[in-house]
Amino acid sequence: MKYIFVTGGVMSSVGKGVSTASIGRILQSRGYRVQLVKCDMYVNIDAGTMRPTEHGEVFVGEDGIEADQDLGNYERFTDITATRDNYITTGQVYQAVIDSERSFGYEGEDVEVVPDIPNEIIRRVNLAARRARAEIVIIEIGGTVGEYQNILFLEAIRMLKLKHPQDVALVLVSYLPIPKSVGEMKTKPTQYAARSLNAAGLQADFILCRAERRIDEPRRKKLAIFCGIPEGNAISAPDVESIYEIPVNFEREGLSDKLLKKLDLKPRQRDLKNWQKLARRIKGAGEPLKIGIVGKYFGTGDFMLADSYISVIESIRHAASALSRRPEITWLNSEAYEKDRRALKELEQYQGIIVPGGFGSRGVEGKIRAIQYAREKKIPYFGLCYGMQLATVEFARHVCGLKDAHTTEINPKTKHPVIHLMPEQLKHLARKLYGATMRLGAYPARLEKDSLVAKAYGFTRISERHRHRYEFNNDYRARLEKKGMRFSGTSPDGQLVEIIELKDHPFFVGVQFHPEFKSRPLVPHPLFLAFVKAGIANRK
Repeated sequence: MKYIFVTGGVMSSVGKGVSTASIGRILQSRGYRVQLVKCDMYVNIDAGTMRPTEHGEVFVGEDGIEADQDLGNYERFTDITATRDNYITTGQVYQAVIDSERSFGYEGEDVEVVPDIPNEIIRRVNLAARRARAEIVIIEIGGTVGEYQNILFLEAIRMLKLKHPQDVALVLVSYLPIPKSVGEMKTKPTQYAARSLNAAGLQADFILCRAERRIDEPRRKKLAIFCGIPEGNAISAPDVESIYEIPVNFEREGLSDKLLKKLDLKPRQRDLKNWQKLARRIKGAGEPLKIGIVGKYFGTGDFMLADSYISVIESIRHAASALSRRPEITWLNSEAYEKDRRALKELEQYQGIIVPGGFGSRGVEGKIRAIQYAREKKIPYFGLCYGMQLATVEFARHVCGLKDAHTTEINPKTKHPVIHLMPEQLKHLARKLYGATMRLGAYPARLEKDSLVAKAYGFTRISERHRHRYEFNNDYRARLEKKGMRFSGTSPDGQLVEIIELKDHPFFVGVQFHPEFKSRPLVPHPLFLAFVKAGIANRK
């Protein structure tokens, strides 16, 4: 087995995840089977109970794992199918070690933080690689070098590198600032990051130099001298318009050749043509596509956090680029529509409106007003999970005349609970079991043959990923159907509503699942593609 570890320096959010995914992509293009693993320092067992505004999107794998958003990048870049094998947290590791100790797994030996915690990390990495039959496993370490929370993951790298020096490569992704008042790219923060790695007993083999611009030769020489790497191993990683340019940029720097040489692997024929075409198509897209996303997980202090809906954003980009459009995505705060109905008029400037997944009561009435406006003004609308549920509430209230209609998540005493809890979920909530107790992962569905969604998919049997507790209440199915709502997708037994759509509308679709988790840059999700097509046609 060959291992590539990716760590971060200077600050977070500089692109470790997309760098890891891009390394996977370029090694695949050389004919190697890869597996990607994310290691998070959190004591949480998974990401399911974390706030999106603090941690970013919760990505759901095929088997229902609630994981870090970077697994979404891994899937989009490499087409791997993410499962719990691809996600390791400190909480998982400690829990496994303690459980093993309690069941006499250590046969009476004393259990210590070192080496037993790092050994469990290594065991999990190897297990993920073996199950994928990978030749190379690429492991991203969350956080940045110097944070004491990830020291045990660094210790695992040190132990593995000591045992298999020819089989381990270490990549440091580090930021090189260009202060406006100075106008010069500074290497000193990266030098300190490299020294922090040295303090943990590690030496970086490569430095991915994240910066606004490409790194120049004087800076490469500085990093080589002060960070102890060959000059050619300081890899330029400038800001890009699209993250899908990154693998192409890495190959311009010869990164796959250098990694294979470091790991003593033979170069194979390179095939990155499709990715190069994708990058050119995205760059060449000219005509704008204006999409509004109505939500609440945007604000964090005085700043906006797009990562809360990163898979939705990327799915829009995939579909837009396939149709040679340049997406312009605007964040629309649903609370503004609660304060002033006149603000809804701004929705008319968009070619499509999305209400994505979410939880809780904040901004709900504003979302319902936005949905009503999109329905009545014939603006293409796409509701994802919560967006489907609230579209049902809106239709029940304003078309069916059920004024009190609501979801029991928000109003448990509503006279018309058009969205309610399934019996097994009631048991979970009664016991305050919130983590990993929803309907999670991939479930099959059946589509009506002549429906809009069946035409979009091109077939009537699908499988999509879920993350929710509340479901459509079948007691109201006949009443809503009579007024024009079509239940075009259900579970195979017909008991659970998966998709709603409206006739006599350019595009009004709500799905109980999360199609954004399965969209790919080279293969856009069919529903996002249909939504974007409707938006283009509607503007014309």
